[in-house]
Parts: sequence; structure tokens; C-alpha cells
Amino acid sequence: MNTPAQFSPQRQTLLNGVSPLPHLGVIQAQGEDAANFLHNQLSNDVLLLPVGQSRLGVFCNAKGRMQASFVVIKTAPDTVLLVVSLDLLAQTLKRLSMFVLRAKVKMTDATGQWQLRGLLGNSAKALVGDAAPWQTVAQDGAHTVAFYPAVLGESKIPRALWIAPTDQALPAGDEVSTEVWAWTEVMSGVTLVTQPLFEAFVPQMMNYESVGGVNFKKGCYPGQEVVARSQFRGTLKRRTALVHSPLALAAGQDVFTPTDPEQPCATVVLSAARPDGHGFDALVSGTLESQANGWRVDSAQGQALELLPLPYALLEDI
Repeated sequence: MNTPAQFSPQRQTLLNGVSPLPHLGVIQAQGEDAANFLHNQLSNDVLLLPVGQSRLGVFCNAKGRMQASFVVIKTAPDTVLLVVSLDLLAQTLKRLSMFVLRAKVKMTDATGQWQLRGLLGNSAKALVGDAAPWQTVAQDGAHTVAFYPAVLGESKIPRALWIAPTDQALPAGDEVSTEVWAWTEVMSGVTLVTQPLFEAFVPQMMNYESVGGVNFKKGCYPGQEVVARSQFRGTLKRRTALVHSPLALAAGQDVFTPTDPEQPCATVVLSAARPDGHGFDALVSGTLESQANGWRVDSAQGQALELLPLPYALLEDI
């Protein structure tokens, strides 16, 4: 099998450039209480987030289940942008707005005011250099957020999110397809919640505590007690892993294990075709026990999934 460690250098040279991101949208929170309001709703610290910087954040329900996740960007003391999966934007905006009450903040769909691009390889490095994930470079109204790199064996492909007003010129670089961008997202091990995953997981089930998405020292937010209990009382039994499949997979698809064939033990989080044509790679969230026993698609007799090394260490392993 052509594993990521064997991904050809010739193919890797194609992982440079700029990709459209039509699957993402932008929610804007504006007003003197914007940062404080979001701080009380999300899993990460927004209040102390410096202007011009970014973080990964989660909006949970009262049971700690993820309703949406965001790249949180503070563009001004009174303005915070939430980059979110477009298929969740409308319902997330409505839910967040229900909690505004007397807070001095206005929540709006600002997707039409911003252009979003994914940067790969040299195009990402040109704007963020060797910045750590979630570090942000602000320039002329644009913000470029360093993402987790795509890890291909011993190689790391830099990735970044570029967001700028609609009248701004695009960053330099060849156009990269959204399909290639999605594959590098899988290989980074970090993705946003989409509609098929709505309220399916607590943040740790998508490894968010290991990639900077949860602050366990901040104050309360919806679901905070459940999220904290999962982390500190040893109740977490489900994680996201990286897998390879010869067959196409889809977000929300059930995964089974031969040792317990009657019920699904895992769920596909994100899947994308490999640019070299050798099958598909995917992120799958499932129980640790079933992961050890082997995963199969759609039924216990279905196609076996090959477990690949996760591109970062989990928090409990650090």
C-alpha cells in the first residue's frame, strides 16, 4: 500500500498554493461586550485573546456535545470573527444570539464581507513562516492563521487560513483544489465540526484538548462541567484516529468492529481522496477498545480500515 511515508516527493511539490474554501463561513460578534460574551459561551479563552490573534474554540450544548467549532479571530477590541463550517452557520448564529440578552454585542453573518483561502506549503510559509498553530499574522486588514501541518511520513506541509476583506488581492500561489485542501486537513488531524457531526461528540472525542481547543482553567461555559469531568475523571473512552481506506468514506458514516457487530463503535469525521490516487484517508472517532480490535466500514464484515500514526501527541501522552 502507498502509505503517507511513501508519498512521492514529486506529488509533494504539488502541495503548494492557494485553495478556495467555499465550505466555510464567518460569524461576526461586534460590540463592547463581544469578547466577554463569547468567552462565556466557548471552550477557549476569548477575553484574554490578544487583538490580531486566533484560537480554536467550541460551542457545546449543556451535555458537553459539540454544536459547532470555530477558528476564533479577534480583529479589534470590540470585534471577534468566528470561522465556522457553512452548513452549521445559520443555526449556530441563531443559537448564540439567543444568549445575548442584555450584552452589548451584535451577532451577524459576515460571510459576504470576507474572503477565505487555504494556504499550503510555500504559500503558507511565505505569510506565517514557522509560526506555531493558531499564531496569526495580521497585515493590511488580512489575518493569516497558522494551522497544524499535514504530516506525510517524515515531511510536514505547512497549512494556514487566510481571511481578508473582499476587496483585497489574493495571496500569491498556484490554485490548489478544495479536494487537495481537504486531504491535507485530514492529514493534519484537525478539522471543524460539520452538520453530520452536530452534537455527536464532546471536544476530546475529536482530540480538541490536544490541539489547543479547550482551556481547562477558564470559567464556565455551556457543557463545561461535562468536558472537565471527561478529562479529569478518566471517563473518556473515545478518540479520533487517522485511517486509510481503499473505499470512499463520508462524514457521519458508521464504523463497526468484529468483536461487537451489533452496533457501531465509531464515526467518520472527515474523509478525502489521496492526491496520488491510492485510496482515501480519513479521521474516525471511536472507542479506544474498538480501535484496538480493528475497524470496518458499514458492518462488522465490511472493508477494513488501516490505522495510521496520528500526526500529533494526545494530551495524555505528552
